[in-house]
Amino acid sequence: MLGPYRPLTLHLRMWRSLLQNGIISLNMNRMLLIVDPQVDFVTGSLPVPGAVEAMDGLADYVRRCGADYACRVITADRHPYDHFSFDRNGGPWPQHCVHDTVGAAVVPAVFDAVYGCCGEAMVLHKGMRSGVEEYSIFDSDSGRDALLDAVRRHDIGSVDLCGLAGDVCLLATLRDFVAVMPGLRFRVLRSYSPSLDGGAALDAFCRAQGIQ
Repeated sequence: MLGPYRPLTLHLRMWRSLLQNGIISLNMNRMLLIVDPQVDFVTGSLPVPGAVEAMDGLADYVRRCGADYACRVITADRHPYDHFSFDRNGGPWPQHCVHDTVGAAVVPAVFDAVYGCCGEAMVLHKGMRSGVEEYSIFDSDSGRDALLDAVRRHDIGSVDLCGLAGDVCLLATLRDFVAVMPGLRFRVLRSYSPSLDGGAALDAFCRAQGIQ
């Protein structure tokens, strides 16, 4: 026969295991994750419709609310000149975000806003291997490890995401983040996340996952 406290002990052990493995989180610290707010995706070689207005609005938002986040993270493509995804190499995209070019730079207003607030800010790069597609920061070993380290160091419980393009790199990053750390709470800042498809793919994923 179970003692009177045995069910409670089992219950507490179950919750401790879920917390330790990142299945659930009770922490309220927040992270802002901005995906690929780069010049080429705004006014450069691969502009996303509505990106100019979205990035202007995002910069304003971060200036107002950036200090509410324990950590602010920007991801950015940093492609080699011969990246296989470029159309001249048989890929689907025009050349974009080649390392050390103007197009690869983070939009200055967004960069200044992110680094102008108190708290940690960082830029994580992806897409640096010429023959590998890395839409998501989780496709980059170094980028994934740095992001997850920031989540743990800051005891992050919720993540707000936005960026470019909503149906490509933002969606890929969100999908991977949910799979790796399902215990976190996620929210997409849609006003700052324009898509090439008008938002259909991102909205469908969020509805299926119950993400705001």
